[in-house]
Amino acid sequence: MTPQELANLAHLRRARDFIDREYARPLDVPTMAAGALMSPAHFSRQFKAAYGESPYNYLMTRRIERAMALLRAGTSVTDACMEVGCTSLGSFSSRFTEIVGITPSEYRSREHHAVKAMPNCIAKQHTRPDRKPGTRATTI
Repeated sequence: MTPQELANLAHLRRARDFIDREYARPLDVPTMAAGALMSPAHFSRQFKAAYGESPYNYLMTRRIERAMALLRAGTSVTDACMEVGCTSLGSFSSRFTEIVGITPSEYRSREHHAVKAMPNCIAKQHTRPDRKPGTRATTI
């Protein structure tokens, strides 16, 4: 790997960390790309090549992941939607259902005893949404 490729990976990692920290803020690709010192189009291509999904899909997956934790804790669907940075309840519900496989209301109403008994680090891994075709997040 060339020094330039290593530098690009470091910039992409910084941008991904920024998304992980600031997921609740209104973020767009140009804002994320600025953190990686790249143009938006180049950033999107490089991000997808490095992490297997577009920056926007990564952001939405992180938002849904955080929303799942809030819903397990009993937060209302509307409050969870707004708290993770989504502004449209309809779009949030559609994306949640697409990623998790059930609606946010149904997810919230399920019992999550197994997750509550796990250490947080294990629960986070076990319930992380996965965008790979044919897989769904664990709904225990």
